[in-house]
Amino acid sequence: MASRTAVVITVSDSSFRGEREDLSGPAVREALEDRGFNVLGSAIVPDEPAQLRDAILDATREAVLIVTTGGTGIAPRDITPDVTRELCDKLIEGIPERMRAEGAKQTPQAILSRAACGTRGKALILNLPGSPKGATESLGAVVDLLPHIIDLLNGETGHSSVSTG
Repeated sequence: MASRTAVVITVSDSSFRGEREDLSGPAVREALEDRGFNVLGSAIVPDEPAQLRDAILDATREAVLIVTTGGTGIAPRDITPDVTRELCDKLIEGIPERMRAEGAKQTPQAILSRAACGTRGKALILNLPGSPKGATESLGAVVDLLPHIIDLLNGETGHSSVSTG
């Protein structure tokens, strides 16, 4: 089984400037650690494409899972999915589709999320909403799939055989 290392990146102008406490990043970190991930670090960056790009690229050099929180909506400065799509080798559309579908059961606004998920080399990049509740609920909708995706990215493509009798 591939290493379960992660980095959490909060994308928020106000948290970056120190005007608002980052609650989403720590909530996501805790949720990942509860699921057996070793969170190597976290960062807070503003909603600026170059800074987010650099943070994601740095994280892909040390972790197999990069989780962002924030910047997934439709406001003018919400750029996280755009940067993520630009950096990914392959997009995994089903992951954000599942997060939106599960989120819509709680709030109709969940479908406004533009969150993306994809791969870059052997790393998985996953966008989550910026609110602690939305981030942890979205993560909860897909977290069981993450170890399998990471294994696949690391070449562990064998399937276990099941005896049928």
